[in-house]
Amino acid sequence: MQLSVVVPCYNEEESVPLLVERLVQAIEPWAQDAEIILADDGSSDGTWAAIEAAHAKYSVVRGIRLSANRGHQVALTAGLEAARGARIFMLDADLQDPPEILPDMMMMMDRGYDVVYGRRAERQGETLFKKATAYLFYRFLNTLSDVDIPKDTGDFRLVSRRALDAVLAMPERARFIRGMFAWAGFKQIGLEYVRDARVAGETKYPFRAMLRFATDALTGFSTKPLKMATRLAFLSLYVTFLMAVYVFLSLVLYNTAPGWASMLLAISFFSGIQLLTLGIMGEYIGRLYMESKQRPMYFLSEETGEGTAAEPVQIEPAPLRKEAS
Repeated sequence: MQLSVVVPCYNEEESVPLLVERLVQAIEPWAQDAEIILADDGSSDGTWAAIEAAHAKYSVVRGIRLSANRGHQVALTAGLEAARGARIFMLDADLQDPPEILPDMMMMMDRGYDVVYGRRAERQGETLFKKATAYLFYRFLNTLSDVDIPKDTGDFRLVSRRALDAVLAMPERARFIRGMFAWAGFKQIGLEYVRDARVAGETKYPFRAMLRFATDALTGFSTKPLKMATRLAFLSLYVTFLMAVYVFLSLVLYNTAPGWASMLLAISFFSGIQLLTLGIMGEYIGRLYMESKQRPMYFLSEETGEGTAAEPVQIEPAPLRKEAS
């Protein structure tokens, strides 16, 4: 198997038919040795029926269905674990990331790269708020993170088998896959493209989900928030010292006042710092708690195609690109 295409899907019944058509065309040069894996993340609409219909129409399509909704990153992980190809192509089902640039990514991997990730030069069909928060998120993440994560990227990428095996060997359950590939290293390069508007349906990343995703990214790749909590504690002590000096001088100079405003301000300030510190610590403790339970990330309830995925093997990067006939 030369190429595996992995697509996580959640309530994408409208997108799946067009997605499969475009993917089948994109992988045509490698169609004899390729597979398309659609991972249904416990959808509540007709996504699984659309996947079964795509499998009936194209034998290259495989479908796996999670027993419950576990989130985009877990569904993507399920698809990656099922992939058998020497090279693995990842994208979302909304077709904002064009599968037609796969040949360009394959050519770049032929030059010896293990990861070719898509870098968004332009984002069409997205609100100003979404663009601004995405821009700030990656820069803020890199400021705090212990590893350099490419800016303006997503999970849209082509990776080699050895890069994928390195990521799948990481046991954490709060997944931030683009950061995990950055942490794994190997030879990586970006390819700029224009991100299109969603072809159908609605985004599966509302603000609340984006906030949770950002929290997982920060706590998974940086301990700086914990260090920031310590600095805030020292700052509160410094402010306390200044207020003590002010109170002492007021007593010496007989310039006393009722002081209700300053007391209220002090209580609010220190309470805010304490709650922020406890919140930061809670995020890390909660992460440790979830990891310590060692639960499987997902279970599969259904699968199309023949058999199950083979065990991944180590395959050194090699020129695999075929010329279209």
